[in-house]
Amino acid sequence: MALGVIGAGKWGEALFKAFLTKNSDIVITSRTERKIQNFVTLKEVLKREYLVIAVASQSLKQFLKNIDLSGKKVLVASKGIDKDNFKFINEIYEEYLPKENIAYIGGPSFAKEVKEFKPTALVLASYNLSLTKQFSEFFPDFIKIYMSNDVMGVEIAGAYKNVIAIASGICAGLNLGENAKASLLARGLVEMDRFGENFGAKKETFLGLAGAGDLFLTANSTLSRNYRVGLGLAKNKNLDTILKEIGEVAEGVWTTEAIYKLSKKFGIYTPIADEVYYILRGKNIKDSLRDLLK
Repeated sequence: MALGVIGAGKWGEALFKAFLTKNSDIVITSRTERKIQNFVTLKEVLKREYLVIAVASQSLKQFLKNIDLSGKKVLVASKGIDKDNFKFINEIYEEYLPKENIAYIGGPSFAKEVKEFKPTALVLASYNLSLTKQFSEFFPDFIKIYMSNDVMGVEIAGAYKNVIAIASGICAGLNLGENAKASLLARGLVEMDRFGENFGAKKETFLGLAGAGDLFLTANSTLSRNYRVGLGLAKNKNLDTILKEIGEVAEGVWTTEAIYKLSKKFGIYTPIADEVYYILRGKNIKDSLRDLLK
């Protein structure tokens, strides 16, 4: 099976290097040329039947408009919700491909540790479980693969945990203590599940790797860009300054707005996401904390 990776950011490159340990016939491409083994043009990658696409969710719509994915089988390695039309990633992809040809990655997975070949467990979700089986064959032994048909649950978990990670970074930056952080993560998981239930997601997904696993990882480490956004906000830094210092996309910033707008549209109770949204728009953090504790 011929595989190509599109997107050579940290996550795309980490997956590519993991795949290479099992099969040397893997190619990768990106918007700008990179000095990476087996780097080729986008045209060359699109000759492959199986594609892993690691393009930031906010650039996805424009990217997909300009390529032909007819007949391709795609593993989506992006997490987030479109900030312009508040569409989930699966809704965007299904405009260009049959849903039976698409699978999605979830689970706790810092790119740095995957790149160092450290033990990792991931969830591959698809409406077509035979497709997840096919994609699982590309992964090396140090990555354990679980399979799920709960596409919406895995996708919402991967997006929502970034919002809670911002809140967790704020909590740490204010030195509120471990009790507060544990409470925040526990209630964040409940909130994530409540939001997902509205869209037909399964509770067990949020209790597993894609939900609790990814949340606990992302909301507890400075390796997380979204956690670092929260740390910066706690120091009263301007959001633009924070993002410039990080130098990478922090999906949670845009996902927060999407979740806020969707929760209001559907009447879903999302107090943590609401306060993160208000803080990102200038609300005093201590006022947000007071309102949450109420």
